[in-house]
Amino acid sequence: MTIFRFPCLLLAVCFAIMLAGSAATCSDAEKPFTHPGILHSRGELDFVKAKVAEGEEPWASAWEELRSHGISRLDWKPNPIADVVRGVRNHPDIGGTNLMRDGAAAYSHAIQWYVTGKQPHADKALEILNTYASTLESIGGHDARLLAGMAGITFTNAAEIVRHTDAGWREPDQQRFERLLREVFYDVIKDFYPTANGNWDAAMIQTMLAMGVFLDDRKMFQRAVDYTLSARGNGAIGKYFNKFGECQESGRDQAHTQMGLGYLGCAAEIAWKQGVDLYGALDNRLALGFEYTAKYNLGHEVPYEPYRSHEGRYYYPKISDKSRGRFSSIYERVYHHYHDRVGLEMPFTAQVIEKIRPERWRSSHASWGTLMHAGQPAN
Repeated sequence: MTIFRFPCLLLAVCFAIMLAGSAATCSDAEKPFTHPGILHSRGELDFVKAKVAEGEEPWASAWEELRSHGISRLDWKPNPIADVVRGVRNHPDIGGTNLMRDGAAAYSHAIQWYVTGKQPHADKALEILNTYASTLESIGGHDARLLAGMAGITFTNAAEIVRHTDAGWREPDQQRFERLLREVFYDVIKDFYPTANGNWDAAMIQTMLAMGVFLDDRKMFQRAVDYTLSARGNGAIGKYFNKFGECQESGRDQAHTQMGLGYLGCAAEIAWKQGVDLYGALDNRLALGFEYTAKYNLGHEVPYEPYRSHEGRYYYPKISDKSRGRFSSIYERVYHHYHDRVGLEMPFTAQVIEKIRPERWRSSHASWGTLMHAGQPAN
């Protein structure tokens, strides 16, 4: 089921069908994509730019957090190789860490370009994108799908910002980058990984949605939406969360649980920008997952049902306290949607945000959540 956000009569009809408990499917194949429109709209970028210029909190501290990191420096040097390999649990790591860091650097410099208007930051983002587009030929190894899903989101966000903000990206270079997405990244993730722990699917979903937007490829975008709602793999919304918010990996450890949550949060935000409501799927199931995980990691007790995956590969008999209380930088984006846009209270998520602000860079996530999402207008 795909839930589209339309004005006027069509919205009323679709909403009425949803309230009746039916599956509403609204075809939107001809609708053009909104650009920039992956994690950040132009209006949202302008909002951040204004808040930084005014020196307001929490954006001022979040901006300093971004600017002070090594990946944000103008002397950052990308280090691509032709054939990246990530083995089991990142062993061996042949170019994989560099891929993650360079994608994050491109994203950071794209943000800095928009906020400051300084061309050297645009040039640095373009340098990273162009060197990978002309060098990277394959992503392989046992963990290739996970790596492509984690890294692709930052590369594509950076590319979306510079392409649609007059950064000076030459057309031949854009075409090479498009080839990189289609022939390297998409080729790795196109079939997902239904039997892996759900954070793998979630990572691939976010990147496939992002690539669909950047490439104006409705079929690719819809493939990711359909998979997210299909409940075929462990990373689909109906598989990753039960009815009270327990996550598929809650019994594994809290780090991987937050990975899955963060990636699905990115996926929901990308879809929302394009008129598709994954946030609201299964009665706001994503919100329940965030609140459940936040509550447990703040030290409270939560209910738990022993979990066995649909194919029988994983069995987690009790909730895991491994990495309990270690919060990832994933909460601001989702809190903005549920609290600011739709008026849903998320008290435990709010407590986590207060505890960890400003959200910092984490290599496995599209970071800088406080800077880019806190306090944004509800739209």
